[in-house]
Amino acid sequence: FKILGLSDMMPYRSKRSLLVPPMFVPENQRAPFPRLIGKVISSNMKEDHIFRLTGRGADQDPKGVFSINRLTGDVAVSRALDREAIAYYHLQVSTTDLSGKLVEGPADLDVSVIDQNDNRPVFKEPRYSGEVQEGSPTGTTVMTMTAYDADDPNTDNAVLRYIIVRQLPDKPSPNMFYIDPERGDIVTVISPHQLDRETLPTTQYELEIVAKDMAGSEVGLTGTATATITITDRNDHAPEFTHSLFQASVNEGSTGVVVNLTVDDRDDPATGAWRAIYSIINGDPNQNFEIQTNLDNNEGMLSVVKPLDYESAMFHTLLIKVENEDPLVPDVVYGSSSTATVYITVMDVNEGPVFFPDPLVVIRRENIPVGSFVAMLNATDPDYLQTQSIRFSVLRDPADWLIVNPFKGNVTTRAILDRESPHVHNNQYTALFMATDNGSPPASGTGTLIITIEDENDNAPYIFPSVARVCEDSKDMNVVIGGRDKDIHPNTDPFKIELGKQPGLEKTWKISRINDTHSQIMLLHSLKKANYNLPLVLTDSGVPPISNNTELKVQVCTCKKNRMDCSHAGSIQTNILLLLGLKKEKSELCRVY
Repeated sequence: FKILGLSDMMPYRSKRSLLVPPMFVPENQRAPFPRLIGKVISSNMKEDHIFRLTGRGADQDPKGVFSINRLTGDVAVSRALDREAIAYYHLQVSTTDLSGKLVEGPADLDVSVIDQNDNRPVFKEPRYSGEVQEGSPTGTTVMTMTAYDADDPNTDNAVLRYIIVRQLPDKPSPNMFYIDPERGDIVTVISPHQLDRETLPTTQYELEIVAKDMAGSEVGLTGTATATITITDRNDHAPEFTHSLFQASVNEGSTGVVVNLTVDDRDDPATGAWRAIYSIINGDPNQNFEIQTNLDNNEGMLSVVKPLDYESAMFHTLLIKVENEDPLVPDVVYGSSSTATVYITVMDVNEGPVFFPDPLVVIRRENIPVGSFVAMLNATDPDYLQTQSIRFSVLRDPADWLIVNPFKGNVTTRAILDRESPHVHNNQYTALFMATDNGSPPASGTGTLIITIEDENDNAPYIFPSVARVCEDSKDMNVVIGGRDKDIHPNTDPFKIELGKQPGLEKTWKISRINDTHSQIMLLHSLKKANYNLPLVLTDSGVPPISNNTELKVQVCTCKKNRMDCSHAGSIQTNILLLLGLKKEKSELCRVY
């Protein structure tokens, strides 16, 4: 054990010798100040000892709120306090000698500010909004009103009670709503049957709410706010057609809106309980009709989307149903007024004749005689309930080859058909014809005639290129030429290319076949610089074959240093030349101009 000496015991005794009771100061005190709030006692106080007060409110901000008498230990407050600013002060009291040396302490001094009811209840917002659906059960919570009081929550100064002091309008009852005095919950009092949006004088009610502190005591302070309650709609009214029967007429062959269907709905406009959805439940097996809702007025726009045919059906009877986007409440059903009948009368319109088949495709040989039969046009008038005649005419005949009988529709040639014409594409010639009835007013239709033209051997073959250039000192010169024909197989190749019947040609030239279209012309000895016309006979393979007596122009030129001088021959188009077979060791390749 350690034996304590006097010096060890003194600090403990000095702390114990300071008696510092807790002190209380009411807020909002009035002058005069300072006011005595308590006293600190020291059992070891001597003449050369003084009291000292430190901490927040003394020598720390806010400074000078509290002070202590240096000799007596009396504690005083120097000004009015605000509990809502600072509710509690924690200070320290000690004693020192005159030199400032600590004698006793420090000891805690706690000062509590006593609350006064100096703050009114305050709502966060001056206006609140809530809503409740019509037909809601009695006791349905609409919204909660909450106010706050800055006073001490542990006293009645901050205990609030809520009341409704006014309801506007006050119909059908001035007490349609009730507010829980402690929680601030606003609930419905009116019965579900009376809470009917369609029969109430308004869809919005305004409540003046008062919150009072002091637990609602008469001396309590109050705060006020406004609650706006909207009665929202539910789908408790089925849409009803304004008429059980609607009538409309439409021209056959046309499309678009034919009638607007009108409905009444007592629910809130622009909501799912009011917006209408229309459907055709009978009378439209081919889906010729469609209904869309006009979002501005809720009308149903009945349209024809597939053209109607007067000859097929003169009348159409549609059964239309209307519903809402939102489902009806359980105790409401769609009745007979939610269906309507629409009578559609189809008006006859003179329709143009229709060709069949379209296009009409036939096969004819070219070069058939003028006046030859080509095709028989067939057109019928859809207006078979009327007696009408049809006249035919040519609408488009690019080569002006055809003529049509206006009454019978038989097409014949007025000129020779030519497969090689620029108006023929892929062996086909296309012409357009028109059929016009004698209705009022007349109507017409168009049809297409496609003639597939078979080829005849009516074009002589020709050679290409038609000009060849060679060097004057070349030997064993070879030129490859080919045959071409505007006709098609079998009236073209294989071609036979022969020397003309001019005597002595075979001593200088020789022709040998390469394939069905090309042959090789060989020069048997060199020629002097000049232009030569080599007569040739080109024959195709048609039945009967056609021959063409033609000439190949051969230009013999001077060739030096890769250049060919053919100035004596004039200008020659170079894109038709084909020069092959020159031996490199005896003649250089020459540039062609």
